[in-house]
Amino acid sequence: MNVLVWFKRDLRIHDHAALVEAASLGAVLPVYIVEPEYWALPDASARQWEFIAESLRDLRDDLAGIGAPLVVRVGEAVPVLDRLTRANRITTVISHEETGNLWTFARDRRVADWARGCGIDWRERPQTGVVRRLAGRNGWAGQRDAFMAAPLVPAPVLRAVPGVEPGVIPSARALRLAEDRCPNRQAGGRAQGVALLDSFLAQRGERYRSSLSSPVTGERACSRLSPHLAWGTLSGREVAQATAARVSERPGGHWAGSLASFESRLAWRDHFAQKLEDEPQIEVRALHRATEGLRPRGGDAGRLVAWERGETGVPFLDACLRSLIATGWLNFRARAMVMAVASYQFWLDWRDTGPVLARRFTDYDPGIHWPQVQMQSGVTGINTIRIYNPVKQGLDHDPTGAFTRRWLPELASVPDAFLQEPWKWPGAQGLLGRRYPEPLVDLASAQRAARDALWGLRRQPSHAAKVAEVIEKHASRADPRFVNDRSPRRRRPAETAQLAFDL
Repeated sequence: MNVLVWFKRDLRIHDHAALVEAASLGAVLPVYIVEPEYWALPDASARQWEFIAESLRDLRDDLAGIGAPLVVRVGEAVPVLDRLTRANRITTVISHEETGNLWTFARDRRVADWARGCGIDWRERPQTGVVRRLAGRNGWAGQRDAFMAAPLVPAPVLRAVPGVEPGVIPSARALRLAEDRCPNRQAGGRAQGVALLDSFLAQRGERYRSSLSSPVTGERACSRLSPHLAWGTLSGREVAQATAARVSERPGGHWAGSLASFESRLAWRDHFAQKLEDEPQIEVRALHRATEGLRPRGGDAGRLVAWERGETGVPFLDACLRSLIATGWLNFRARAMVMAVASYQFWLDWRDTGPVLARRFTDYDPGIHWPQVQMQSGVTGINTIRIYNPVKQGLDHDPTGAFTRRWLPELASVPDAFLQEPWKWPGAQGLLGRRYPEPLVDLASAQRAARDALWGLRRQPSHAAKVAEVIEKHASRADPRFVNDRSPRRRRPAETAQLAFDL
């Protein structure tokens, strides 16, 4: 039997259940399909593709080393799969389940229809703690933990389907992707991910708990594994088990607390991805239906552009946004802040700002991104409204101003005491509105207006019933790790604030 393995967000040969199953059945044709329609979406970008292309080159070498080089094809999934299966006498296609965006959800339904129609056995296997067709969240955490504790699957030896041209891995230009300068983007490929995991667990991670909140210290102290988990050069299970092994060594110093925090965030990744798996429409529709129409779609275009470019006139916010443009990464608290300020103080709809961040993040993972975007915009109905003060965030997490000055060199002349509020500086006359913009809004009054609007909505009689519906579908009652996700009154601030896609 000839078997096609369809790679998607699982760009590795280690702990790859689909590949092992295929190897047990017969000759294997490993395939990655580059889908131009996907890469034209507003949440896709060249920086993401370049990370993937580097990972595909690693994957091609790794697959060749075990007997079957990667085949790359460009086009729509159904026609590509149809041609390959017909030309190579393939009756079975195996892939991992994908919790992607609405486009990939619709594409997978088309593939399923095609497979049924032509007698192809398409098998999808889980690769994360996400559970397909979950009836309810009670007991989910136990299923997730059992999956993570299961033995890792070693890379198999393959027998290749002969005579198939490997194909070219296209460039971003060949895919006609918009120019996307990201000079400090993380490099793709499994070797890069393994090196990051090793260095985090051996050295960098000791101060993880105390350092992850600041973009200054988080750049090194965070694991930086998020793009490798998002695109599957590492499996979540191998990261979880490597972390557990490090815990078992009982390292001293600050390791115990830091490793506990990291394990918690690994669990939260799957928790949030499960939300999108359960309700794919939350990419475009608010969990709390009463918040639909709260903010105008396609609102103030000038504010949106200024926010996207990091030209809002709020220094720490702009520094974070410009850092994201140049690196493709932000630490968790900065991610929460840039989204929250856009939604509250600038009153922009999350469906307008969410795609901007999605394409900026090299580690964009729809299963993490959209639940978190809603959470930081106050449209879930079950999370505490958290309105960040970007000035205070700058003072707290960039006390020396090093991060702000690194990304906003035009503020070099501003004294430290006024760096986060240059509009209060007596010498700002020749600076604001010329070399650096005036603030888009009065932050204090905009914050008050946003709070009044959100709490006014929550005081409506229908609010409690709608919240109960959301809790029933998305909350994990049985596991204390996730209790704050459903109960604002019992929240743990550090956990509620986190964006789990940054590790």
